[in-house]
Amino acid sequence: MKKCGAHRVKVEYGSAPSQFGHVYHPVSGLGPTDRVRAVVLVHGGYWTTEFGLTIETAIARRFAERGAVVWNVEYRRVGENGGGWPNSGRDVVAALQALDGPVRAALPAEMSAQVDWGSVAVVGHSAGGQLAVWSAAQLRARTESCQISTVIAQSAALDLVSGADRPSIRGLMGRPYAEIPHRYREASPISQEPFPAHVVALHAEDDTAIPVESSRRYVDAVTARGQSAELVVVPGEGHDAFVDPRSASTRHTVRLLGI
Repeated sequence: MKKCGAHRVKVEYGSAPSQFGHVYHPVSGLGPTDRVRAVVLVHGGYWTTEFGLTIETAIARRFAERGAVVWNVEYRRVGENGGGWPNSGRDVVAALQALDGPVRAALPAEMSAQVDWGSVAVVGHSAGGQLAVWSAAQLRARTESCQISTVIAQSAALDLVSGADRPSIRGLMGRPYAEIPHRYREASPISQEPFPAHVVALHAEDDTAIPVESSRRYVDAVTARGQSAELVVVPGEGHDAFVDPRSASTRHTVRLLGI
């Protein structure tokens, strides 16, 4: 394992208070010809202001210390102006598009030149997994100058229709499923058309918040329609293991990222 120092800088991708993120990049430990993985992190937390991007800070720093450039994004959430659907999703789309401009501009020129912008990974946990998969699908896995090759959905909310009775999903959507079923389907990763990236549904086996069967159903449904996707189950851990840098779930994520 390479061990790099890491530097953090705040970058805004819009004018709303929550339209920002933190860029982490290695500052030592890389050779001049090393290729650098770009990783976008989308935090979970029920899509509400109860949780923010800082729950991913330790993970972002760990990835950067392993030689990655990390874009840990915030977005408008339920409980603040403009939060909820569809703006939470639109913000993550805009955050991905920011890879083309403000994120790249925040990096030293020599570091930006080493980043493999043609193989960006997007990692989302729980509610953030829904946003990660949905946003990559809207962009067809491409921004103006970047290609998203991998989306890792960690114990993610991938079927909003089957979970429509959950208070968190009802809160995100703003109205009950019976009143706006089409909007629930449009926001649901399981309903998206295939897009040219590989989706890994990485699920903690002992998760009681979102059972592993949810990811299994997602992979079965989308691969039948032509989406490249697989299920990877991490034994012996629960939902919150993905925000613990010492967990097996984090080690699985690191392996999948190749860092």
